[in-house]
Amino acid sequence: MNHLLAALPAPDYERLLPHLLPVPLPLGWPVYEAGISITHVFFPTDGIVSLLHVMRDGASAEIAVIGNEGLIGISLFMGGERTSSRAVVQSAGHAYGLSAKFLKEEFERGGELQHLLLRFTQAIITQMTQTAVCNRHHTVDQQLCRWLLLSLDRLPSNELVMTHELIADMLGVRREGVTQAAKHLQEAGLIHYYRGHITVVDRAKLEQRVCECYEVVKQETDRLLSHLGVTAIARSRRPALD
Repeated sequence: MNHLLAALPAPDYERLLPHLLPVPLPLGWPVYEAGISITHVFFPTDGIVSLLHVMRDGASAEIAVIGNEGLIGISLFMGGERTSSRAVVQSAGHAYGLSAKFLKEEFERGGELQHLLLRFTQAIITQMTQTAVCNRHHTVDQQLCRWLLLSLDRLPSNELVMTHELIADMLGVRREGVTQAAKHLQEAGLIHYYRGHITVVDRAKLEQRVCECYEVVKQETDRLLSHLGVTAIARSRRPALD
């Protein structure tokens, strides 16, 4: 279920329903490349998409993660026709695609859809801002804890499929730094890592070890979901969102 779609009032939802297309999100799929015109936006129902800022030399760093709490493609209704970041599937899943033209028309109607999308955008801006601060002031161990917890918040299990090299690309640090940080967490009994599979063994201790940045982002996301919650639960049985 995508929480934004589920929270829409019935008339708004019924206008969107015929235009929503099921789309698979395979691991590693580049949903968008930086500078490309947006033709569709995507509402994940499960899985995770990472937004990455890419430098001219090819180096990249993750600036936000998005799951079923939101959508991919906010630049469309924030005044841009092109993306400034790269969007890549971090954890495989599914989404509903919607044409950019149709979403823009619906957004310009005003009403609840516009309101929900702007609330979600506020949550993403908070996450991007806090990620920038975290990358500048906190250790790789703390950044890895934050990344693991934000990912787990958007997944139904405590396991992630991700190599150290890919995590390093997400965090914008050297692979050796991630390997060392993961080793520290495993030795402390917080995670178990084996051949690209990371299992969080003790989430409570992971939350004790993480920097303040995780809580700031979580509080903003929880605030968004609490606003969506009552309506989302009431509409969660809609056939297209099951």
